[in-house]
Amino acid sequence: MIGAQSLGTHPPIAIGPVLLEGRALLAPMSGVSDLAMRRIARRFGAALVFSEMVAAETFLQGDAEPLMRAEGEGLVPHAVQLVGHEARALAETARRVADAGADLVDINMGCPSRRVAGALAGAALMRDLDHAERIITAVTEAVSVPVTVKMRLGWDETSLNAPELARRAEGAGARMVTIHGRTRAQFYNGCADWAAARAVVSAVGIPVIVNGDCATLADARAMLALSGAAGVMVGRAAVGAPWLVGAISRALDEGDELRSPREEERREAAVEHLDWLVGALGPRAGLRHARKHLAAYADQAGANDALRRELVTTEDPSQARRLLARAFDGDRARLAA
Repeated sequence: MIGAQSLGTHPPIAIGPVLLEGRALLAPMSGVSDLAMRRIARRFGAALVFSEMVAAETFLQGDAEPLMRAEGEGLVPHAVQLVGHEARALAETARRVADAGADLVDINMGCPSRRVAGALAGAALMRDLDHAERIITAVTEAVSVPVTVKMRLGWDETSLNAPELARRAEGAGARMVTIHGRTRAQFYNGCADWAAARAVVSAVGIPVIVNGDCATLADARAMLALSGAAGVMVGRAAVGAPWLVGAISRALDEGDELRSPREEERREAAVEHLDWLVGALGPRAGLRHARKHLAAYADQAGANDALRRELVTTEDPSQARRLLARAFDGDRARLAA
């Protein structure tokens, strides 16, 4: 079996043969959860990390971007999220990523973006549960690794069909489901309804993970209490703080307070992330892609506005590296100088 017994009093989350080392997972985030971020989050204790969503059709065409998104070197377990509408393309993509080393395949049935839903993928699949079920069946039959499904509460308030989709997913062979506590109509507005995930937990026998607005240990504890879910998924709060997922996971298992890594460890991780992006994408594209991360790292570190502005506008990778390291310097007086 992949994974190990949790250190806490709770039994490990079992996704088929994959046993998770904790109860806090890093969400798949398009354009955000690149390989470096996933490696860092996993190293700091995230129970499981998911790739950015990989579009099945473009992956099969051999496009470089989805191929890079599906990479997982150095990650165990390695989880790849797929998005698409055609069952055959999703099944074939799942087979290829599993053959390349993926330990889990996740199917995106929750992305609310107009581009994805407009292509009848992501959350749009919640409007056609028969087709969603055909997709899950096709993917589970194509691979021997566990298949999971990420969904929302429903398309809108008039169609809160996540429990039914979860039941169908389990019947089709899925080994875990994740519920984002919003409808597609909400996008990311309002507050996630963690309690609404309880109906999904009651509907299935496989693990359920609750997602949406998890930013603190208090959030994670409330999410588990209200939903009855097996674990929580952390998304946007981990941008600029990929170590947060592991810190929450340890605190949940140990019944302790949140303990962040030392400043030096956080600085080294941030610089590692930048170096990977520049190395993987090249200086210009790597810096451009890194800006959202650099801004978030600077904010998390408490850097002043001038340093933050210089960090996200520089075109020089070496300068960005120096500025990023300075952002984590505890001497605020020097940063303000």
